[in-house]
Amino acid sequence: MNRRHPPLLETLTIDGLPEEAVPLFEAALQSVCPTVGYFKDDPTDTWGLEAVRELNDGDEELLPALILAAALAGIETPELKRAPVEADGWLARTVQAFPEQEIGGRVLIRPTHVPDRPTYGRTVLKLDAGLAFGSGEHGSTRGCLIGFEGMAHRRPRRILDIGTGSGILAMAAAKQLKRPVLATDIEPWSVRIAADNAVMNGLRHLLQAKLADGWKHRAVRSGRYDLVFANILARPLCSMAKSLSDHLAPGGTAILAGLLGTQVRMVLAAHRRAGMVLERRIDQGAWSALVLRKH
Repeated sequence: MNRRHPPLLETLTIDGLPEEAVPLFEAALQSVCPTVGYFKDDPTDTWGLEAVRELNDGDEELLPALILAAALAGIETPELKRAPVEADGWLARTVQAFPEQEIGGRVLIRPTHVPDRPTYGRTVLKLDAGLAFGSGEHGSTRGCLIGFEGMAHRRPRRILDIGTGSGILAMAAAKQLKRPVLATDIEPWSVRIAADNAVMNGLRHLLQAKLADGWKHRAVRSGRYDLVFANILARPLCSMAKSLSDHLAPGGTAILAGLLGTQVRMVLAAHRRAGMVLERRIDQGAWSALVLRKH
């Protein structure tokens, strides 16, 4: 952002959502908003989402995304509340609220506004403080990184990251294992961000960012993987369970996330039917990550 002429920003808020609708509307807001947060209203047992974006940016994409999220959740399209926000104040709060983060015992997320310093015993990933999705703050991302830490000793050779977002999971695997990683996403802006972050972290030669819809792309379907990250949404995870199992090497590991704790049984059942077994469940707030293996 240009500090002399900061852009006009606005806050978007959606209230009163049932728990199962949260991932769908979070994904809808993330299609146009670089920062999305969620919260629970205990008195009503409902959830709310709050996002920040440049004023009116992406309106044409946002409305269809919200309508689709409502249809998938089986609810009426909720009211979208808008309010202006002071850009300088928001940026200052964002930077202050995003310090270095230690995740598990091995990963350190270092925002770009924090100076580099020698760090020992941790894999350091540099990310933009303004990018909430995939910054390590979200419970599903943290769960995946903790799950990866617990299985990295197996030294998987062929690695895939479906729904890469910022590329954080792919970068953690590439940097720690010194292995090439294929990182895919259905959103062109995510592919660009992941590629840029790979360059910033010195991983241009290890991380290949590609636009692909799940297992439909020929490059994704070629061969079998020793490790697959899939941090997306519960229903797509269920629909892709068989494809995941078919493309996972014997003894391979899948780390799944993007699901609420209430959706674990549904996702786990789909993958058990596909021949996979649960190795570990990691809960981070309302979100869960599953570590599965194929025998």
